[in-house]
Amino acid sequence: MSEVAVGRETQPRSGEIAVIRSGVDPVADFTAFAQTSTPALYRIAYLLCGDPHRAQDLVQLALERTFKAWGKVGDGDPFAYARRVLATARIDTWRRTRREVLTDDPGSNLGERSTPASDVELAERDRLVRALMALSVKQRRVVVLRYLLDRSESDTAAELGISAGTVKSTASRALARLRALVATDGEGSRP
Repeated sequence: MSEVAVGRETQPRSGEIAVIRSGVDPVADFTAFAQTSTPALYRIAYLLCGDPHRAQDLVQLALERTFKAWGKVGDGDPFAYARRVLATARIDTWRRTRREVLTDDPGSNLGERSTPASDVELAERDRLVRALMALSVKQRRVVVLRYLLDRSESDTAAELGISAGTVKSTASRALARLRALVATDGEGSRP
């Protein structure tokens, strides 16, 4: 059997393997992926670490590692791969430092953020982000992966290297704490 490069206008002859070349440069393909995915990766990284500078570093690391593995992940789901790199890199950093300092600035100069329709929506989002940042590192990671990224319990467990039961119990405690924090903050901000 021989290979034949096939364009759209020709068909392979009997007994030959069709190889379709799209003409897309892998570097251009990755560049397009990076441009469209960077804002979402930044938001995930910020919610995982709580620091805009660390979040930018995590995004750079995720994009670098995704580019190195582009031959394997480019045709699959490169965003899932990059997201996994973010989670594991953040866990590695946390293990090395065992210390976390949160900042109050959820903003970024990277990418677009949705513009709230009103001051009320802005205040609600701010309350929720502040409550999320008040959670422990483990609780915040579980909540971000499980609910913000809509990952299943088993996917969240696999990404964080913990059991599904730990994901369930951590998520339950984190949601209860979030409700309490949002309720407490809401009472203090009302006239």
